[in-house]
Amino acid sequence: MSIIEVIILSIIEGITEFLPISSTGHMILASHMLGMENSEFLKTFEISIQLSAVLAIVVMYRDKLFAGLQLYFKLFWAFIPVSVVGLLFYDAIKAVLFNTVVVSVMLILGGIVLIWLDKWTRNRETQYEELEDISTKSALMIGVAQCFALIPGTSRAAATIIGGAAIGYNERQATEFSFLLAIPTMAAATGYDLFKTASVISMEQFMLLGVGSVFAFIFAWIAVKGFLKIVDHYGFRHFGYYRIGLATIFLILAYGFGITLY
Repeated sequence: MSIIEVIILSIIEGITEFLPISSTGHMILASHMLGMENSEFLKTFEISIQLSAVLAIVVMYRDKLFAGLQLYFKLFWAFIPVSVVGLLFYDAIKAVLFNTVVVSVMLILGGIVLIWLDKWTRNRETQYEELEDISTKSALMIGVAQCFALIPGTSRAAATIIGGAAIGYNERQATEFSFLLAIPTMAAATGYDLFKTASVISMEQFMLLGVGSVFAFIFAWIAVKGFLKIVDHYGFRHFGYYRIGLATIFLILAYGFGITLY
């Protein structure tokens, strides 16, 4: 990977990580369009720099994170399902599902669901005063929804927002719980991937990860601020339209110009 490719992918990661449009899906499509080899390091890079984007959430929500243990308890239960499924199927997911066909299909399907979700939740009153007021069962339900995000193109943000709306959160609460749930989820995903691949990553590649991490953090901060304003004023439907449009354009270009989809 060149330094330019690292910066491009890192900016894409930072902007898309917390939006319900699939950061991994965008990086897979972008790396494909850039003609980058689908190497093990590229897959590791796409997963690892997500943690830097998550650090932006830790800084932005530090007051809530230090307010008490109840929120941690609910995040723990929401994290359990994806940790179990991810651990069991990590190798298969990385080997089989990290391709542009899967991403394109899931972008379209997720876009349709987001458009429907927007109509369902628009201006709906929340059932909870605070994020941590949900039951353990409700936290687990959000966690089960997050498991679908193991399929590239689904979007972890979209899956958890949909799960949050299903248990009674309003749009902003579902979005903020999704932000916070990213902390244990992405920390575990990145740590596990680096544990599996650290022995074959060169010093130069670690430096590339460092550069990518800085850009991902900066642009994640900017994107989260903007995303909350969009959700408050316009809901989720425009993200659904975007997902469908992006996947459709990519598939047309792929078939029209003979671009290999795998």
